[in-house]
Amino acid sequence: MTLRDQAREWVNLHYEHGRVHLLQAEAWLQRLKPDASEEILIAALTHDMERAFPGPDSPSLDPKDGVDNPGYNNAHSERSARVVSDYLLERGASQKSIEEVARLIRAHEYGGDEEENLVQAADSLSFLEVNVNVFLRWMVAGDEKWDADAVRAKFNWMYERIQIPEARELARPLYEEALQKLESLTG
Repeated sequence: MTLRDQAREWVNLHYEHGRVHLLQAEAWLQRLKPDASEEILIAALTHDMERAFPGPDSPSLDPKDGVDNPGYNNAHSERSARVVSDYLLERGASQKSIEEVARLIRAHEYGGDEEENLVQAADSLSFLEVNVNVFLRWMVAGDEKWDADAVRAKFNWMYERIQIPEARELARPLYEEALQKLESLTG
């Protein structure tokens, strides 16, 4: 079993609420770059794993501070990088592989170089495919953090941050559908 297969199993076992998003991020990354390295694929597959292991250092996002809040996004990315690095170390991954996966996870919210942009794009594509209905349910249920404006801002940010033109084209119909769903609920 490859290290990526083990990581996929880890995601499935430990992150019930987010596993579909992470599995789809891996699938989108494979579609965007069929010859992607194992490290890029593992980063896409595990980029949010800190959320599966809540603790006293878990960051909390308040959309009133902005859905693109650097304080939250950096804390989330850094904590995910630590959780995944510890996991990979326990599985005997090389220090070079661990450092590469951690680097990519740290950059998954904002991108940067080509590989970092790929992980970010895969995250956005998967979000728009998988997580839209979650946010809409929160809004409809009256979650005070996720009113219509916050949900709209989240959808906009997840689409607009995509830096790879091909990925943005793939995301456009998902983004438009998300906005249509939101509009149908808010009239």
